[in-house]
Amino acid sequence: MLQKMTNRSRRKFIKKSSIFGAGIFIVPRYVLGGQGYTSPSDMLNIGAIGIGGKGRDIMGDWAKNERVVALCDIDPDDSFNNGVSESRSFYPNANFYIDFRKMLDNEKDLDAVTITTPDHTHGVIASHAMKKGLHVYVQKPLTHNIGEARLLSKIARNNRVVTQMGNQGGSCLGVSKIQEWVNKKLVGKISEINAWTDRPIWPQGFQMKRTSQKKPENLDWDLWLGPSTYTDFTSELHPFNWRGWWKYGTGALGDMGCHLLDAPFKALGLGYPNDVQCSVGTVVEKTWNHNYIPEGCPSSSIVTLNFNKTEKNKSDVKLVWMDGGLRPSHPKAIPAEEYLGEKYSRSGVLMIGDKGVISFGTYGMNPKLYREGKKTLFFKTDLEDLDNIHHRAWVEACKQGYGSKAHSKLTSSFDYAGPFTESVLMGNLAIRSYMLIGTKSPKFSENSVHVSEHSNYIGRKKLIWDGQNMRITNFDLANKYVQRKSRKGWEL
Repeated sequence: MLQKMTNRSRRKFIKKSSIFGAGIFIVPRYVLGGQGYTSPSDMLNIGAIGIGGKGRDIMGDWAKNERVVALCDIDPDDSFNNGVSESRSFYPNANFYIDFRKMLDNEKDLDAVTITTPDHTHGVIASHAMKKGLHVYVQKPLTHNIGEARLLSKIARNNRVVTQMGNQGGSCLGVSKIQEWVNKKLVGKISEINAWTDRPIWPQGFQMKRTSQKKPENLDWDLWLGPSTYTDFTSELHPFNWRGWWKYGTGALGDMGCHLLDAPFKALGLGYPNDVQCSVGTVVEKTWNHNYIPEGCPSSSIVTLNFNKTEKNKSDVKLVWMDGGLRPSHPKAIPAEEYLGEKYSRSGVLMIGDKGVISFGTYGMNPKLYREGKKTLFFKTDLEDLDNIHHRAWVEACKQGYGSKAHSKLTSSFDYAGPFTESVLMGNLAIRSYMLIGTKSPKFSENSVHVSEHSNYIGRKKLIWDGQNMRITNFDLANKYVQRKSRKGWEL
């Protein structure tokens, strides 16, 4: 009982230290236990929700000086060798849960949780945790849809908790260098951004394969589905391919947009876009008819967003996103033999100004500044351990508390990550609208797998966005994709 009271007192101290810290004297930890020693009172009690796949980050160096007291995953037997067993073995003394709600209710001394689950459950898990006063680290994209991103930002502020989205590139020194070049006006006014990725690397554009499968005995499929409507278990969703289906994932844009677009959003201070439009690639399996899989993401897409000029950039900006193997043309300022963005031009970003072009890879890695008649500037970043840096910054901010200096320095707290995620997910709103077909279209039915080239696509237009009110103003049917109705009991 004494230990519990001590832990609770320590938790309150961590949460309030930003308010009273100036009047408290803390003995340096090296005096207490030697260089590198971490006092128990300085440790954060952490729970990890989702510990397979990317969730294995909980074994990183950033957590070694903290207490990982609880682990949670819907697949306790690691039925798909996804790394759940590895994480459990790494922390044999941590309490294990299948249901995150039970973990949050039972672990009274938790300070913070990491959330590494499919996109469609980010919002509901994070909201539950924050309402209990817990600091949260949520993998990208912050949420499955725009409405949830707006709400999580509000919940974080109301509960005064420290938050971080897991787009670890936000802590890359390359992002800071890009901001420096823009601030110094070395590239001039930037009017266009091109971003592209080689994703998807999972099946998209085809019907889901539905083979008869037996659910692993102890895997809690209902918990995996969370807010989504019920569907039978299939390994075509868990553990990886959910990314290509709208009920659960956010496609190539949701997967990589928060990594690639972070640097231009920060450097230019971009707000909500004014409008969005897109086109998507087609897959043809039947002559004169293309695949029509509106519940799934397309094989490739191009999304265009337009932004107003900002204090940091005195020019309106057109942002063009490409995925599925598409990439932009080679700018004149960049030598023909050089890659765009990353090696082999797989993924990257071009920020095009009236004085030059900035080119860089995922996470803001290895940025280059090209200017005609001037030496190319290059900033090498390959050796950064971004996962540990990004997590460690969040841990230190949790200890200092909401509103602290460390909190203000976080590169992806929800005050930033919420609006940023909203803008990224605008592209998906356009893609889903692009696939809408009017019911009077010839040979159309809701269950069509293939549709005629003459089908009546009613949503293929530029969509005007009222960011403040989260609403498309010129095509009301698109607004059903701004947020979703959650299954009963799974509301945020």
